[in-house]
Amino acid sequence: MTYCVGMVLDKGLVLMSDTRTNSGVDNISVFRKMFHWSVPGERQITIMTAGNLATTQAVISQLEERNKAPSDRRPSILETPTMFQVATTVGNLLRGVIEGRQEGGMRGEGPRFTASMIVAGQIRDMEPRLFMVYPEGNFIEASFDTPFFQIGETKYGRPIVLRGYDRAMTFEDAVKLLMVSFDSTLKANLSVGLPLDLLVYEADTLKVDKLIHIDESNPYFRMIRSTWGQRLRQVFDSIPEPSWNGDQADLHLPSTASQPQAMNPLSKISAPNG
Repeated sequence: MTYCVGMVLDKGLVLMSDTRTNSGVDNISVFRKMFHWSVPGERQITIMTAGNLATTQAVISQLEERNKAPSDRRPSILETPTMFQVATTVGNLLRGVIEGRQEGGMRGEGPRFTASMIVAGQIRDMEPRLFMVYPEGNFIEASFDTPFFQIGETKYGRPIVLRGYDRAMTFEDAVKLLMVSFDSTLKANLSVGLPLDLLVYEADTLKVDKLIHIDESNPYFRMIRSTWGQRLRQVFDSIPEPSWNGDQADLHLPSTASQPQAMNPLSKISAPNG
C-alpha cells in the first residue's frame, strides 16, 4: 500500500508520496510512486499512484511509451492541449489495464488489481489543476471546497490535513503539514514507509525547482518525528481533566461570553438494565 497527497494552494501545488510496496508483513520493497514530466516553459505534469504495483507500472509504462526505442518516444501527455485531457488519457489507460487483467482470466481476483492516481500540473496560459482518477477511469477535479486529494492509506493522516490546511498558507507551512501527516501515518501503518518524495510547484513558473527525496537521514523530517510527538503530548496534558462527582461527571471549564453556558454532564455508565 502507499500514501499520497496532492494539495492546491494559492501559490501553486504541493505533492508528497511514500515509496513502500508490500505483499504481507515480510515482503517489503521500495518503488517510486511519483512520476514527473517536464517541458520547461510549456508544461509540468506529475502523477502519483496507489494500489496494485503491476497495474500502476503498466499505466506509467504506456504513458512513457516504453515499448518504443528511446529515440522514438513522444509521450502523448506532452502534447495534450489541456490538463483535463491529460487526466482523461490517464483514466482511459488505467481502466483499460484493469479490464485487460480481468478479461485475461483474473476476474475472480479483480479487486486486487485496482489502483487510483492523482494527476497534477499546469500547461502554459492555463491554471494549475489537480485531479483524482478512480479505477473505473473516471475522475474528479480539486475545487475551492475540495482543495486536496489523498489516495492509499489515507485514514491516519487525513485528520491532520483537514485541521491544518489553509489555501493561503505558504509552501513552507504546507510542507510542514504534510510532514506531520506522513509521520502520523508511518507511526500507525507498516504498509507506508520511507523514503518520501516531495514536489513543490510554484504557479505559472512552468518549472520545478523543489523535487526532494526524503529518507531517514533527512534532518528536518527527523526533527518533525521527535517534535510532533512531544508537542502533542504537551497539548494533551494542558487540556483540563473531567472531575467525577458521584454518578455524574461535571466538566469544570472556564466559560466566556461566546461559549454556551449550559453543558450536559457526562453520564456514568453502569450495567445494562435487564
